[in-house]
Amino acid sequence: MTGWALARVILIWAALAVAIGVPIAFAAGSEQLAWRGPVYILAGFAGIVALGLVLAQPLLIGGYLPGFAAYRGRRAHHWIGGALVLAVVIHVAGLWITSPPDMIDALTYASPTPFSPFGVTAMWAIFLVALLASLRRRLGLRPRTWRFLHMPLALVIVVGSVAHCLLIEGTMETISKAALCTLVLAATAKAMIDLQVWRKRRALRGEGTARQ
Repeated sequence: MTGWALARVILIWAALAVAIGVPIAFAAGSEQLAWRGPVYILAGFAGIVALGLVLAQPLLIGGYLPGFAAYRGRRAHHWIGGALVLAVVIHVAGLWITSPPDMIDALTYASPTPFSPFGVTAMWAIFLVALLASLRRRLGLRPRTWRFLHMPLALVIVVGSVAHCLLIEGTMETISKAALCTLVLAATAKAMIDLQVWRKRRALRGEGTARQ
């Protein structure tokens, strides 16, 4: 590996660490934590970690992270998806413990807070993707069918998570939160565009070979 290639690898991983770590660090220093109990704090940080994992997902599946191209990227995408489910469960369970009535309102889409519907919708989409992924072989889902189901749900997860995060006025610092949300949207858009272009090129190459 050349010096430039090594520097590029370091920069990419450092940028990802900063994108996820800085919002967490700012949240850890928030004055609002002084009035929160440990369970509520754990739930809140689980939500921040979940958003960071949402950022990692398109980077992995798009092959943008050094060392995680092709098969490794897909496997890591699978395991990060499991970690995302766990983070969301901790987030929701912690909020349920601290305030069951508020969580009942949120889960039934009766909450007056504008951020709740987005978060709950993203949560159900995450759970549905995880369920489909675990049953993919049993259901006999072909790659094309899986993509047809997964891509719209991924968009729901990303848009719902970003809207949920931006609308909450909590422990997260405004600028770092906005930057993380912007990166999530940008990474998702790039991955979906690149994957679509790659599939079209592969299809055209297949048609050309068939004609020959």
